Amino acid sequence: MKQTLAVAFLLLSTSSLMAADPIPGIGPTGQVRKVHGDFQFTEGPAADGQGNLFLSDVAGNKLYQVDVKGALSVLLDPSNHTNGLMLNAAGKIVGCEMDGRLIEVDPATKKVTSLADGYEGKRFNAPNDLVIDKTGGVYFTDPHFRAPMPLPQGVKAFYYRDAAGKVTRLGEIENAPNGVILSPDEKTLYIIPSLQAEMLSYAVEAPGKLGPQKVFCTLKQAEGQTGGGGDGLTIDTKGNLYITSKLGVQVFNPAGKYLGVIEFPEQPANCTFAGPDNKTLYVTARTSLYAVPMEAVGHVFPAGKK
Repeated sequence: MKQTLAVAFLLLSTSSLMAADPIPGIGPTGQVRKVHGDFQFTEGPAADGQGNLFLSDVAGNKLYQVDVKGALSVLLDPSNHTNGLMLNAAGKIVGCEMDGRLIEVDPATKKVTSLADGYEGKRFNAPNDLVIDKTGGVYFTDPHFRAPMPLPQGVKAFYYRDAAGKVTRLGEIENAPNGVILSPDEKTLYIIPSLQAEMLSYAVEAPGKLGPQKVFCTLKQAEGQTGGGGDGLTIDTKGNLYITSKLGVQVFNPAGKYLGVIEFPEQPANCTFAGPDNKTLYVTARTSLYAVPMEAVGHVFPAGKK
């Protein structure tokens, strides 16, 4: 699917911020560029396949759209602190609302629909990130960041909302389950805790049914850092994972082998592929949105195909 978003973005920025040493077979193939800035805390980048990119400013309490021409506009204000986002098969934005809900947003009308607002009669803590499977089910994490205390759910956990609307708690992770994504074949679910270096994986036995927890990989640590975890992540067509961390975007192959790191001027929170041929990595990093051309091709989930 051809997209022109990255071209427009690169035209907006005429000066490179930094060059990165490429990871063989991965990239980057060019320089990191700043697309937009002056946010408070950017998160949850998601592309619609038509040249639009959506992102959350969690602290700014807004949901933004960057259109095919690179123009920035506010989609929701307030956004109830949206965080992770992904487009579903209907072209709607499914989002984690840190004020306690999983929501769907129509980009055309700005209508917000609640998909789930709690489990067993109690509101979620603060939904953080999500991924949509080919059946329309949503895996999402619910740690403690921005949650009221004591925690409404009493635990930090991750859940599955099936296409019919039933919510199931899949597991608990004390060290803050944050980023979540599926492998391209949807046979593995990855969970990225923020308070431990060990990143986790689960075999998907059926939609919403998982095998035992395993350690997928261990993140490299910044100097003087111990036990530092990840935040968000994305995946390419070969199943390589791109995990945001204090060091930058750390890349691991499907076997959990560390391939290298892509550095940015600010600490990355989340990332996604978009642009022409899905070969541009967009990174939300603190106050800014960055873009860098890649050799790798980002995976497009069936839920996001139109």
